[in-house]
Amino acid sequence: MTYAAITDTAQESHYDDAVIHKTILVGDSGVGKTSFLVQFDTGKFQPGSFAATVGIGFTNKTVTMTDNSKVKLQIWDTAGQERFRSITHAYYRDAHALLLLYDVTSKASFDNIRAWLAEIHDFAQEDAVILLIGNKADMTNARTVRKEDGERLANEFRVTFMETSAKSGLNVETAFRTIASFLRTRQDFPKEKTVRLTEINNATSSAASGLWKCCGY
Repeated sequence: MTYAAITDTAQESHYDDAVIHKTILVGDSGVGKTSFLVQFDTGKFQPGSFAATVGIGFTNKTVTMTDNSKVKLQIWDTAGQERFRSITHAYYRDAHALLLLYDVTSKASFDNIRAWLAEIHDFAQEDAVILLIGNKADMTNARTVRKEDGERLANEFRVTFMETSAKSGLNVETAFRTIASFLRTRQDFPKEKTVRLTEINNATSSAASGLWKCCGY
């Protein structure tokens, strides 16, 4: 596992001369981004709470598709706290894909998804692939966000949606395979736009700025 904490300058990594797709995990602090990445990277859930990610961390992973082709991902785990936002904004610009996570047991993290989408709209590439993820789906008794709510929001913004569990491994690998499939399609057909960020209404950005202020993010 090549997972490194990076707080300022991006550390480049290369697999020979093959295309590496930069993929970043974003969302509120505490939604399980680091556990999600560790589960994908190692196939294991590490019990206990991770300290909040400080700035940026990354790992490299190759996804083998059903046709045995390989898609190489450089996956970045970002801090969700506001004080690191200026750092993470810089990583949006050359990201090929973004996995946007919320916690199904935290209504606040779900309510902030529109604000995160507004940031993606402002800073990411127009054709970046977006996957909306409701994490911690194993915590059924503590759930406060229905699956239908996540599906409805994803449909509104025309992004792919699924629920996952970093603890049980539910859909974690599937999420990255889905991203890899989109990226492979874009690599083969570069003129096709998988997701157009311009379809996110500019009004969302205005509403989102107020959301960050009122909720203390």
